[in-house]
Amino acid sequence: MIVRIMGEGQVKLADTHFAELNKLDDELLAEMERGDGPGFRRTLGALLERVHALGEPLPDDALEPSELILPAADATLEDVRAMLGDDGLIPGLPG
Repeated sequence: MIVRIMGEGQVKLADTHFAELNKLDDELLAEMERGDGPGFRRTLGALLERVHALGEPLPDDALEPSELILPAADATLEDVRAMLGDDGLIPGLPG
């Protein structure tokens, strides 16, 4: 799966990591619903960190269709709310 991180570029990530990322997405959604700003910031950072740790960056000149688009690390609660679907940032399992 190809993941785009706003303002950073694209990362290729194996589908096997999807469940782990989905757990962080669920935490992020719960923190947003509670209005937990510090928790939101911490979990967004953890989500992006895992994408970087588990994925392989694509070259800057590569332009692949992104299956997921994640906010930048400095995104606000309001920015992320605007990006959310019914299932959070990471919708149901692929395939």
